[in-house]
Amino acid sequence: MSRAFVKEGDGDDSTGDLPELPISEHPNYVTPRGMALLRSRLDDTSRRLAALDAEIAAASEDDGGGERVGVKLERAHVHRDIRWLQARILGAITIAPERQPADRVAFGARVELIDEEGHEHRYRIVGEDEADPEHGLISWVSPLARSLHGARVGDSAVWKRPAGDLSVEVLAIEYG
Repeated sequence: MSRAFVKEGDGDDSTGDLPELPISEHPNYVTPRGMALLRSRLDDTSRRLAALDAEIAAASEDDGGGERVGVKLERAHVHRDIRWLQARILGAITIAPERQPADRVAFGARVELIDEEGHEHRYRIVGEDEADPEHGLISWVSPLARSLHGARVGDSAVWKRPAGDLSVEVLAIEYG
């Protein structure tokens, strides 16, 4: 039977059958910026929960309740997001860029590369939760970051991509 036809419980903490959000199997390394982003997301999500609680309370007073089931389901989703964010923050290991080897690629490095076709690329190696490849932020567990780990300026690495392997050379490494 479709979930659309199943009545949700009336309990405030009912999550129905919501599965927990997956937690990565890798250590949760974060940059100081990544930790700040996680905390900000938790604050925003907590504010959203407070707004939903106020909406549920107002609907209970009016006893109109037409949107209450949808709001309670959204509340369950927000609770799940809060649990996930809290777990990510509690398990986070902040890596300060200044504690990394300045002459080698490691977590937190900004790396400038040139590929075999002459295209330049710039990436910063960050935690999984901070990764945003479109903005040059790649996860430390990505194929590119793994292939670059420990490289020095002038070293080459093979970037294993779905579109095919690409040889890259490290042009510059910067931290901070």
